[in-house]
Amino acid sequence: MNNVNGILLIIGSMAAFALEDMFIKYLSVGVSTGQIMIVLGLFCGTVFAIMSLVTRKRIFDPVAWEPLPLLRAGTEAFGALSFVTALSLVDLSTVAAVFQAMPLFVTMGAALFLGEQVGWRRWSAIGIGFVGVLMIIRPGLEGFQPESLFVLVSVVAIAARDLITRRLDVRVASSVVALQAYIGVALAGAALMVFTAQPIVPLQPAQIGPYLGAIGFGVLGYYGIVTAMRIGEASALTPFRYTRLVFSIMAGMLMFGERPDSMTLAGAGLIIGSGLYTFIRERQLAQALAAA
Repeated sequence: MNNVNGILLIIGSMAAFALEDMFIKYLSVGVSTGQIMIVLGLFCGTVFAIMSLVTRKRIFDPVAWEPLPLLRAGTEAFGALSFVTALSLVDLSTVAAVFQAMPLFVTMGAALFLGEQVGWRRWSAIGIGFVGVLMIIRPGLEGFQPESLFVLVSVVAIAARDLITRRLDVRVASSVVALQAYIGVALAGAALMVFTAQPIVPLQPAQIGPYLGAIGFGVLGYYGIVTAMRIGEASALTPFRYTRLVFSIMAGMLMFGERPDSMTLAGAGLIIGSGLYTFIRERQLAQALAAA
């Protein structure tokens, strides 16, 4: 295992995802959420379709189109819908901070729906992480933005996606799973435009660069994570996923003039700290089980 290169790839992919979010937020000023999702879904889906063909993966393998993979694509689409909506309405740094709670939701979901054992220490860490989320969103307090709840919806949907991924048949190629996800994103965007009567905005020359940036960095981010997980140990790489928050805060400050307040930074610290503790505890339990 090459953990050093894996860590560098994870950090690079987190930077790529932060830049993708930045370009999506920039586009959302003049382009509807549905249209952005359609463009990203079609172009990114095409990239992964080509990857599947080049690597001779069976796109139409019946196993890949059973209910469970399709359900995963549905959760991906719903998560993308709420995430892109949040990016269009809320500061990039706020979206990124709340999104860091996703591993905590995965741990909770694994305990509630997959029967995995979660002790009181990890439940306590999950509770502390939720306190961090509340510090950022601030329901009922001054500064509360109802739009920030879209981020929380996205976290729940993406956590469900990751839990479903654990149950996918190993014969389904990762590139095919990604293709299904982006098909779902495009269909969700089309449905949103139809049911909310969002207008189609003709492509402007100034939008070409941001579109290419969002598509290119999205694909690079996904490819970086997949490659990293294949060459490095998950236990060594996972903590570096939190670097996405740092990159997002930097992008928000430089591109949109955002200035996260102390409450947001403190909440983000609680989320990251509780997430790291949960990860370390899971690693310790896995090592103890392997030694038994």
